Amino acid sequence: MAALARVEHLSAARLQAGLDDAFALVAGRFRRPEVRQRARACVGELLSGLERKNGWSLAEYAGEATPDGMQRLFNAAKWDVDGVRDDIRTYLIQHLGEHDGVLVGDDTGFAKQGTHSAGVQRRYTGTLGKVANCQIGVFLGYASSRGRAVLDRELYLPKDSWIARPERCADARVPEQVGFATKPQLLQAMIERALAAGVPFGWVTADEAYGDNGPLRRYLEDQQISYVLAVSRAHQITTGAGKVRADIMAGKVPRTGWQRLSCGPGAKGDRRYAWALVATGSPAHHLLVRRSLSNPRDLAFYLCHTPRPVPLQRLVEVAGARWTIEECFQTGKNEAAFDHYQVRLYPAWYRYITLAMLALAFLAVTRAALGARHTPAGTGPLVDISANEIRRVFALLTRPPTSRPHILHWSRWRRRHQARARQSHYQRRQLRDR
Repeated sequence: MAALARVEHLSAARLQAGLDDAFALVAGRFRRPEVRQRARACVGELLSGLERKNGWSLAEYAGEATPDGMQRLFNAAKWDVDGVRDDIRTYLIQHLGEHDGVLVGDDTGFAKQGTHSAGVQRRYTGTLGKVANCQIGVFLGYASSRGRAVLDRELYLPKDSWIARPERCADARVPEQVGFATKPQLLQAMIERALAAGVPFGWVTADEAYGDNGPLRRYLEDQQISYVLAVSRAHQITTGAGKVRADIMAGKVPRTGWQRLSCGPGAKGDRRYAWALVATGSPAHHLLVRRSLSNPRDLAFYLCHTPRPVPLQRLVEVAGARWTIEECFQTGKNEAAFDHYQVRLYPAWYRYITLAMLALAFLAVTRAALGARHTPAGTGPLVDISANEIRRVFALLTRPPTSRPHILHWSRWRRRHQARARQSHYQRRQLRDR
């Protein structure tokens, strides 16, 4: 990756070599050579220009005659999926790690049809902005001045509809030792793994679903970890006069108590807000309040824990880093096919998502390796290259040549499979209507 000093250096050979280097770090986690080769092909195909990236389309793109091998990769082949996760974390920290990096926790929804996919349930998801049938994945991201990416993942299993129904868990191959864990508990487990692995970071941030969780905050404080966690407006803040709601405390900030600061660059320039830092009953805790410049009634609240004094600007930057994981979700779904999978089993979800995380990590490391903006002679101003643009260039430069017989073979295979599925559907309906 060090050779990619400028965008003009991008070529099919260099990009493939960069992905080969990334995959070489995880290759030892695959026991059989055919499984290893298929996994490498899968990661490259997740970055391809395919419209949808599921077992069928990935196998077709790879030149295979049927999807059986690709489906075995996700469901039955023997490989160390958590070992691959650990290698991805090492790869990312080598290229993006900084001692003052930020761990960012959040969850995202994956829309699903039916009732058999592990953890699926009808619920509200902010991803879709409505109540829908979906799975929820909890993720741990990493943000530094060098880039951002996803380090870890866990699938959330609802208590009543899944954990309390062992036969349903068995059908989805959920291991017997997997019990119920809340989303904050899943995030804490991932932070514990990051600590054990020696990930360099100085902060943790997350939205109010995690900031309002007392056990998670106490864990971070016991570990002497600084955090800037979003909390709800009704969150009770401990003061010298007792517990007070966050929004009540914000209402008492004088006009001179607000400072206009940027929490980081956005698509349309710096994300500037008015900020106020309010003391609490503990010298290690403060309430950070963000106010919109265009709508003063639009407030957001963050509880900060810092064992040592920290400048307001740094607290603001950490609060702004929370949005990096939203960008990772968007890039992961748009460019690395995070949400294209059609697997149902619990282990298969982890396998697919982990390989997609490797594809996303490659984009993040490639972007970091390209360095600062460089404008070639004879061109107008250019924005920094994005992960989206890197994936597009990768897909165009590395796409395989087309083969008419192969394309027609897969057309026949799909139609034959669809005919069997339709016949089976008709037979089930006839039996039901008797």
